[in-house]
Amino acid sequence: MSSELAIHVKGVSKAFPVYDKPMHRLYQMLSPRAAKQRWYREFQALRDIDITVRKGETLGVVGRNGSGKSTLLQIICGTLEPSAGTVQVNGRIAALLELGAGFNPEFTGRENVMLYGTVLGLSRSQVEERFDEIAAFAEIGEFIDQPVKCYSSGMYVRLAFAVAINVTPDILVVDEALSVGDEAFQRKCFARINRIRDDGATVLFVSHSAGVVTQLCDRAVLLDRGELLSSGSPKFVVSRYHKMLYVPPDRAEAVRAAIRTEREDDAPSASAEPSSLSVVDREDARLVSLASAPTVPIGDSGSRGWFDEGLVPKSTVRYDTRGARIGVPYIETPDGRKVNVLHTGDTYFYMYRVNFHDHAVGVRFGMLIKTLTGLELGGGATSLPQDSIPVVEAGQTVEVRFRFRCLLDTGTYFLNAGVLARVTEEETYIDRLIDAAMFRVMPQPERLATGFVDFCITSDATVLDSSEVEP
Repeated sequence: MSSELAIHVKGVSKAFPVYDKPMHRLYQMLSPRAAKQRWYREFQALRDIDITVRKGETLGVVGRNGSGKSTLLQIICGTLEPSAGTVQVNGRIAALLELGAGFNPEFTGRENVMLYGTVLGLSRSQVEERFDEIAAFAEIGEFIDQPVKCYSSGMYVRLAFAVAINVTPDILVVDEALSVGDEAFQRKCFARINRIRDDGATVLFVSHSAGVVTQLCDRAVLLDRGELLSSGSPKFVVSRYHKMLYVPPDRAEAVRAAIRTEREDDAPSASAEPSSLSVVDREDARLVSLASAPTVPIGDSGSRGWFDEGLVPKSTVRYDTRGARIGVPYIETPDGRKVNVLHTGDTYFYMYRVNFHDHAVGVRFGMLIKTLTGLELGGGATSLPQDSIPVVEAGQTVEVRFRFRCLLDTGTYFLNAGVLARVTEEETYIDRLIDAAMFRVMPQPERLATGFVDFCITSDATVLDSSEVEP
């Protein structure tokens, strides 16, 4: 195994026996080797998985429920044996999988910290050195000396998380563990994982949240039905994952086949950083660079915004349509000019038309603004579900307009567009475009706001006389 690799998964498969009746398990145990297989059928949880994770890299694993994500993580952590293939791990693993699985309910929190810490590879003296930090992180106060069987489920999981996160691992494996505790505690968990990652640890991260994956991860993989369907940048993989989520059952296999053949070119470009950009991101970055050149505004000299033909996304993904099709979205000024280079503080309209080929019930429309890396900043819908358009007939066209004020920092942003309707009493997308349009916000040297979004904060600072300051 290369010294640059933290994890190397080669040809890994995992099959579980499924018994139609409980007694068949006994019959299998008593049968001769040649006849054992007649009493069960195999469920293939993983099929020939190849994954490599470099040291210091953060890899996101996405997929629908039952796709094999947790099985893969358990095999990497050594709690499950693969049916075929090999796994090599270089470094100490801290796994946030079944949090608190090693706790003894009769032991106190303090005793379980000592027990769990040693299970995770620390010596007793190391656990004692870190105990105060672990207890402070868990925020369970005096309950630390009470039996954990008296804990609420939240306290139980927080204590387990605090131990695992303070092991200082070479490899951190996280399986949807960030849903523990309230929002403040979750933010603390994210901050600690970021610190571990910034200190050079390798992170393997499973989440259903697209924003979390694009924000935390350097690379992502998509699992579905135990198969590795896609691998590449988080933005590329998450868009394919979303496409799988909303595909109609009769189109699922065709979409799987299409995703399986799509690839990103990982070859580094001349201007790429060491963690090379994908083809999609390189092309978008090139367009952003071109768009940064001086452009002559269309219209009079006081015009706030103009249209640059070079700002066209190359990462657009369309969901499988179900009786409706979104046209090409665009941005307009209030006086009707088409623009994609915007000025902060001005008002614009994001617009698209939807042609309905089939009868649709309970129709509403949405939009979303994202960063260049795919982080979701915000969006809106035309109505609440109960106030949706009752019926749109086949052959009709709907024009959608979203009025918004541009309060974003200088940079390039992407827009989604979507149509929702009730299909068999469940609301779902009948068409959706990921990265349907892109726009750039002009530089603003006078801008005082920080971060992506300007919250229109006002401020003042007053120098006080010494007589006005209380001792």
